[in-house]
Amino acid sequence: MLLSPRLKVLLAGVFSQILCIGVARFAYTPLLPVMQEQTWMGDATGGWLAAVNYMGYMAGALIAASISDLKLKDTLYRIGLVLAVTTTAAMALTENLTLWVILRFLSGLSSAGSMLIVSGLILNWLIRHHHRGELGIHFAGVGVGIVVAALSVELMMHLSQNWAEQWLWLSALGLLLAIPAWFWLPRPDTANLTTSGTTLTDSPPTKRFMALMLTAYFCAGYGYVITATFIVAFVEQQPALAGMGPTSFALVGLAAAPAVMIWDLVARQVGYLNALLLTLVLQIGGILLPVIHTSLPVVLLSALLFGGTFIGSVSLVLTMAGRLYPTKPAKLMGKMTLSYGSAQVIAPALTGMLAAWTGHYNIGLWIAGGFVILGAFLVIWLKFTDQTAQELDASAKLVKAE
Repeated sequence: MLLSPRLKVLLAGVFSQILCIGVARFAYTPLLPVMQEQTWMGDATGGWLAAVNYMGYMAGALIAASISDLKLKDTLYRIGLVLAVTTTAAMALTENLTLWVILRFLSGLSSAGSMLIVSGLILNWLIRHHHRGELGIHFAGVGVGIVVAALSVELMMHLSQNWAEQWLWLSALGLLLAIPAWFWLPRPDTANLTTSGTTLTDSPPTKRFMALMLTAYFCAGYGYVITATFIVAFVEQQPALAGMGPTSFALVGLAAAPAVMIWDLVARQVGYLNALLLTLVLQIGGILLPVIHTSLPVVLLSALLFGGTFIGSVSLVLTMAGRLYPTKPAKLMGKMTLSYGSAQVIAPALTGMLAAWTGHYNIGLWIAGGFVILGAFLVIWLKFTDQTAQELDASAKLVKAE
């Protein structure tokens, strides 16, 4: 069966997400306990390496925010695919901390290409060709990527116990994923016109919207990264849950994959801001439930709640950014992600140090939950006081008629 051009474009994004987010970024999470067991790495070092990965992601976000040329962004996206494969393979070749730092930074740089640059290119293509300007299917690749990373590591544990060999197998998988991610995304059209000749017009947001949304997104980023980075290590620390870490991480991905499309549907009914608020409220439960009670059912419910909401928040915010700037969507996406990403640099390092000091991750999770609560209050403030927010909500409901 031949795929439609729209589906091929969306699947190019999905495969890029599985590669750059699932393999190059999130494989580190289930591999972290294995590397800690087989190498010299401790909790603090594991946290710092996660922070360096997000520094690379932030550098990519800065690039995305500062470049308007669509053709240049297309080139950078393709460079990101190459980096994702090569940095994953190179992780297996050394135990030198400096080299690991460089590789995790470059891996983070590649993940920005799949999260931001290609998101903007895909949204631009969809709007030009009169398709719904929604990124739910594209961001489903994040959830699928998490599942692929978790299940791949679990499978490889039966084939090889060696951490380095697991990185090499993951890089081989990444090479296969790079092929459709590269060839199914068309080179971008740079004209400010749709295929029917309609002019694409940007709608700059108010200063209030930018200030409050950037701050709320920072809070969401802090809450997200703690669970995303340490969920496997946290679960494995609980004597009654030993061996369930990879399963909980796989559940995060299983919940995330369909959730992004569901949040698109929710936004069409209630507006972007209400949908975003709901993702944050549910995410609070996903973060804090394991601290309150560490039984297996609670931890698995936590994984489902977290997986079903964190990528919804990202998809909704970046879709709003793209609808405000259809001619250069990745520019505002990059600014939003600089805020989201700055939290992700601070949070893992702080949580890793707290875990090394206290022997557990509980304090880090409480702090993360507190940040998301603050983010939810900021979204409520924005919803009731800002014109841009109200216009975006109205535009989300109009998508039903497209």
